[in-house]
Amino acid sequence: MLQGVDWDLNLRALTALRDVIATAGRRYDHIFALRPNSGMATGLDLDGDGRLGEPEDAQGFGRFAGARGMAILSRFPVEAGAVHDFSALLWADLPGAILPAGMADEVRAAQRLSRVGHWVVPVRVAGADLHLLVFHATPPVFDGPGDRNGRRNHDEIIFWRRYLDGVFGPPPNARFVVVGDANLDPVDSDGRKPAIRALLADRRLQDPAPRRPGRVPAEPGQSGDPALDTAAWPAPGPGNLRVSYVLPSVDLKVMDAGVFWPPAGDPRTAAVAAASRHRLVWVDIAVAGTTGRRP
Repeated sequence: MLQGVDWDLNLRALTALRDVIATAGRRYDHIFALRPNSGMATGLDLDGDGRLGEPEDAQGFGRFAGARGMAILSRFPVEAGAVHDFSALLWADLPGAILPAGMADEVRAAQRLSRVGHWVVPVRVAGADLHLLVFHATPPVFDGPGDRNGRRNHDEIIFWRRYLDGVFGPPPNARFVVVGDANLDPVDSDGRKPAIRALLADRRLQDPAPRRPGRVPAEPGQSGDPALDTAAWPAPGPGNLRVSYVLPSVDLKVMDAGVFWPPAGDPRTAAVAAASRHRLVWVDIAVAGTTGRRP
């Protein structure tokens, strides 16, 4: 699953990216992406600054339709006809939503929960479906005293617990993985941390706690574990945080996990830092009937 990939109707950009990756020896014969909420015009002044048509006025921040969406590249077939797309769910329709005070009626009736999207994507592995529960939450910053983004981030994360509770129809009861950028660290920086803490503690999920190579766990009394960081924001930003997650269901057997974060001096360090503030998170899962290669 990739984040920040611009969407186009025929997935030509994603196809081209997949083909470039293939030249490096990694084939993904199946690709999938839906139109994201990011960049989707609303015609409303969502941020209340008196101007229309700004990136902040889209369903999710974006300068054009399809900006910075999500994409899946897979070695296994994607059951596209069985995908459940919850991206159109209104924020106000999430049970227990913590909407900002004073939200205008017209905004309440139009504002979607998902900044980018919430998808449930079945992938056919070893004769059965492995469901990918994917999302990309809004950063819980860049707003005012009403904490609009912080509240939305909280609810985008809590959505998955409501989904697994059956609020939006029957969820998969086995072989699923919550995967995405929650934009929230359970310990450090801004945001409503109980949301991600509750997801990590959900008994239907397991946290493989992927670690950066060469980093040791935090000492008692430290605020967070630097070995778990998945992103680096330079000063004056928040620094290194854990914001991306791969959380398999408890019935899946986790073999290994990590964060691809080359140490200083590694020849790949500069390329990784130039590619994104975020680092790739990987988890090896044993599924009977597969080749044993890393998915």
